[in-house]
Amino acid sequence: MHRSVFPTAVPVGEPDPTSASDVVVPVLSILASVVVAYLVAILLGALVRRAARRSPVAADLARHSRRPTRAVLVVVALWIALRLSTEPSDWRAAAEHVLLIALILSVAWLVGSLAFVLEDAAFARYRVDVADNRHARRVRTQVQLLRRITVAVIVVCAAGAVLLTFKDARAFGASLLASAGLLSIVAGLAAQSSLANVFAGTQIAFTDAIRVDDVVVVDGEWGRIEEITLTYVVVHVWDDRRLIMPSTYFTSTPFENWTRRDANLLGTVELDLDWELPVERMRAELARLLEATDLWDRRVGILQVTDAVGGAVRVRALASAVDAPTLFDLRCYVREGLVAWLQAEAPEGLPRTRWEAGRPADDARDGRSGPDVAGPATATQPGPPGRAAHAQPPVRLPATRELPRPGARAPDDTEVLTSTGQNARLFTGSIDALKRSEHFQGPGQDVIDEREHHAEEKDGRAADDGDGRPTA
Repeated sequence: MHRSVFPTAVPVGEPDPTSASDVVVPVLSILASVVVAYLVAILLGALVRRAARRSPVAADLARHSRRPTRAVLVVVALWIALRLSTEPSDWRAAAEHVLLIALILSVAWLVGSLAFVLEDAAFARYRVDVADNRHARRVRTQVQLLRRITVAVIVVCAAGAVLLTFKDARAFGASLLASAGLLSIVAGLAAQSSLANVFAGTQIAFTDAIRVDDVVVVDGEWGRIEEITLTYVVVHVWDDRRLIMPSTYFTSTPFENWTRRDANLLGTVELDLDWELPVERMRAELARLLEATDLWDRRVGILQVTDAVGGAVRVRALASAVDAPTLFDLRCYVREGLVAWLQAEAPEGLPRTRWEAGRPADDARDGRSGPDVAGPATATQPGPPGRAAHAQPPVRLPATRELPRPGARAPDDTEVLTSTGQNARLFTGSIDALKRSEHFQGPGQDVIDEREHHAEEKDGRAADDGDGRPTA
């Protein structure tokens, strides 16, 4: 039977059934693949949600990975349907190239969502809404930075994989590897500042210098660490401003970290007052103010005269609080209370300026007497305005025993501590004060002697090397 080699003629105006099937079949296959992929995604979502009832991680996984999972399934289904329903051709090769790029991007999206799931799991385990959250804040800072690094690496790898799907890009990559040495030097010089910030951000996260929610003083501004990225740090200032500081600032510039190891703080209130100030009465007023407020944590409450030069005495009230915001309110409360007490109960302590009309030497030469002519044993002090001058009895201060040198106290020594004057001493007078003083006593006499011994040995070796012979 003879078969004609010529194509069968199709009447003009009638559709070609072969070309129609070549279009309808792929379209139907693609639609069916999309429906199947959507149904599979719904089934996987239902299974994950069922597991999420018992596991918070599964619930977080369902929330973060729902869309990227659907994208991956749809791209894979389209690719399979395209290969099964069409013959090899130029347009199919172009469509497969587009699907390959879409698959790379959707897989990168899915892997990036898993990084967010791991971050949320770490945040759920290490909570910061507890009293002692230093370890939790350190872990959260490191996990947050690792997540940022992971996402950045995934984006770079995905972009590189997309570029490698083009032949021209692959050829360019081969030539780039051949000249990698020179290009790396040029790129390093061009991105020196950016790379320094990246390395500084990594160093901050893993050296534990600052953590998220740490209270810091940066460039004279008091605030908390709100966010730590690879290149910059966001500081939330107390008045709701944001300071954007480069990461290199925290590795090259000194700054204050008020919550490095503990949130407890000591705050001072300093007042310059007159020499006639009744210090003991003011100390009692400070104790009354502190006992009457819930801002004080009852660790330290001390009033001391820290300076007495010129025409005023400087009084410092020292109080403690559980954290920086509470300390700010406590300092304002103490300052307002002491000022009100001075105005109402001790006006003689208010600051004033004195001046004299003549010199004491001229008064003595003229035979006139005054407060400055009297001897030191009969010194009188002028009273407050409106009061007659009267002699003030000398104030007897409690005797203070000589404290032992650092390291000189024996382990079995016993010291009797009394409650007299506890609110007048910062480093002596109470057990807490003595513990506080131990932190500032230095390394101890044994360590100092060892350092001196090593210094003498070093000087002796230097002298031997300089003379060429042992010294006598």
